[in-house]
Amino acid sequence: MPAPLHTDPIPFITLPNWVKAATVCGFNIEPIFARLGIQTDLLHLEEATISVPALGQAMEACVAASRTQHFPFVLGETFAFDYLPDIGTFLATAPTLRDATRVFDWVRELINPMIDIRIEASGDRAALTLAGQGAVTGQDRYFIESLFAAIVKFGRMLAADVESQASLQFRYAPPDYAAAYEAYFRIPVRFAQPRNALEIPRERLDAPLEGSFAKLHAQAQVRVEQRLAELPRRTGLIAMLEAVFEERPALLGEGIETVADHLGLHPRTLQRRLRDENETYAGIVDRVRYRLALRALQDPQTDLESLSERLGFSDRRSFTRAFTRWSGVTPSSFRQRREM
Repeated sequence: MPAPLHTDPIPFITLPNWVKAATVCGFNIEPIFARLGIQTDLLHLEEATISVPALGQAMEACVAASRTQHFPFVLGETFAFDYLPDIGTFLATAPTLRDATRVFDWVRELINPMIDIRIEASGDRAALTLAGQGAVTGQDRYFIESLFAAIVKFGRMLAADVESQASLQFRYAPPDYAAAYEAYFRIPVRFAQPRNALEIPRERLDAPLEGSFAKLHAQAQVRVEQRLAELPRRTGLIAMLEAVFEERPALLGEGIETVADHLGLHPRTLQRRLRDENETYAGIVDRVRYRLALRALQDPQTDLESLSERLGFSDRRSFTRAFTRWSGVTPSSFRQRREM
């Protein structure tokens, strides 16, 4: 896990995965959460957050408590999108590995804004690389191990034969238990490398996958993006910007200069800070418009002309085009489906 972009709490929607991994490793995680003051509320899981320091302390405690297996490997191996199964469907039906990597954008939004996986290619090799160049601490190493355990797991699920051509690179020095890496991953592992990455043949990024199912894949993407649109950010500049738009939707139709002035920021400062959090102004405007539209369309009495104006569109036709791009259907069709 690279150096944090901020110290705000991050989502803890993966709580059930931690509990599952602890069970596999033969210990009870409840006393650890209790000692660290970590809230465990499955009834409101989508609202759960955890501070970065508490997450690191929890990881260290779990590593120490596990007597049978290395906890980060198990956490990655047992990871599943239980809270949003449409992501699992999107992965299983992906036409190519490159297309499947769209999931990392959602992981960054749902799980941890510091998980920034990028595709890098050079010559005949390609790599899924974790961005970040800062010093790697012991806690960082555990999270990196867990992340790549999950990546390798899903890679095997999508294209089992790629395993024979893959390798792993890690930026840190070999830990005391380095021998466990190749025993666990079963592919070549190199330490003290320039990057943290899973490397595969470049041609495999765009090779057809056997599980490809174009119709279901497209439907799963729409469902995931609808769900994400309904989840407002809770912390940081993005949350503040979304809150301003929710309170004053008319600003959605204004440019970044007007909104930056409303926030007391220079437009370039706002743009830079959004880039630091892997966001764009246009992306946030789209997301909030989509969320407000989904909410408004729950009411069969909502007038589409008025809704278009309220969301800052120049006319209903522009709103319809945008909503169709977001959801795959027109606002009228979406509402009809809700009423069925």
